[in-house]
Amino acid sequence: METKNTLIEALGIEITLLEKGRVEATMPVDERTRQPFGLLHGGASVALAETVASIGAYQLVDQETESVAGLEINANHVRGIREGNVKAVATVLHQGRTTQVWDIRIMDEEGKPVCISRCTMAVLKLKK
Repeated sequence: METKNTLIEALGIEITLLEKGRVEATMPVDERTRQPFGLLHGGASVALAETVASIGAYQLVDQETESVAGLEINANHVRGIREGNVKAVATVLHQGRTTQVWDIRIMDEEGKPVCISRCTMAVLKLKK
């Protein structure tokens, strides 16, 4: 997967585990991902969540005939963080013919929850 010149590269996201139905990644909390008050930006958390859900969803489809795209995402920001790294763990909750639903937990370095997200992915047929 090519991440050069993408949001993944810009935010410093690194995929650390890629299995069928599970993806883990880290992201730094630094000048790229903080909001003006010094906390991790909620939008950066959502970008991380959708990234791991998208990568995970793509692993579960027939890549010759299908692709995926985010359909809906929600996020509850439960703890502020100012520095260090966060870790996202995405697991598939539902794998259907036209949709997938993913649960994403973003935690600080101590394993405390920072953001809890759910992302619905559309499974798209590629045009021939």
